[in-house]
Amino acid sequence: MSNDHQLARELADLAGERLLAVRAELHASGVEGRELKDAGDAASQELLAAALRERAPQDAVLSEEAADDHARLSASRVWIIDPLDGTREFSEVPRDDWAVHVALWQDGSLVAGAVALPARGITFDTDEQRRHPLPGRPEGEPPLRLAVSRSRPPAFAEELGRTMGATTVPMGSAGVKAMSVLDGSSDAYVHAGGQYEWDSAAPVAVAAAHGLHTSRVDGSPLVYNRENPWSPDLVVCRPEVAESLLAALSTMDLG
Repeated sequence: MSNDHQLARELADLAGERLLAVRAELHASGVEGRELKDAGDAASQELLAAALRERAPQDAVLSEEAADDHARLSASRVWIIDPLDGTREFSEVPRDDWAVHVALWQDGSLVAGAVALPARGITFDTDEQRRHPLPGRPEGEPPLRLAVSRSRPPAFAEELGRTMGATTVPMGSAGVKAMSVLDGSSDAYVHAGGQYEWDSAAPVAVAAAHGLHTSRVDGSPLVYNRENPWSPDLVVCRPEVAESLLAALSTMDLG
């Protein structure tokens, strides 16, 4: 089997190429909204499922777009994938804040992953050969720039603004928000409304590989490949803000 880091990247890039082609073709034909979302989900899932059967036939898979085969619970290697993270943004041409997530869980830990942002031509992965230093914060920026949903910003963002001087940076999908910490356009991404494992596995694998802090909002480790793949909350942030951010979150009602 090829290097798992490289395989994750290759799969994410292939799915991204398929999504761009589907989006362009269908949008040119007047397809939009739910029909475009569904077509993207289906095309990316088909490609990733076929590629994993060919490239990693002994591994299990947990995907947003496929029935959950609980055989994964006794497998030592499980690919956790989100074929299209941010279907709303994907369907709102020409928005570019959507992603493809591919992660590998092995024997209790995330060991490889990639997050492709196909419309931006960027892919982040866990290969140490492609890791780069975290960008410095620009002078004059507020103490904390918090990546939030452009359509559903969390209520606690306002409280963080008061307690930490935080400002919000609206953007699309979960993967885009997590990667915004890595590319330096935000300092933290906090999600407290619940997600599924495929929403965060690849972003967390990539973020952790580049030295970012990743955890639950109470500071405890994130756990993957559980029987119920629902994950209550998530923090991805620059390491130097982790302590103060977690302390502030501990005082808030995040429900």
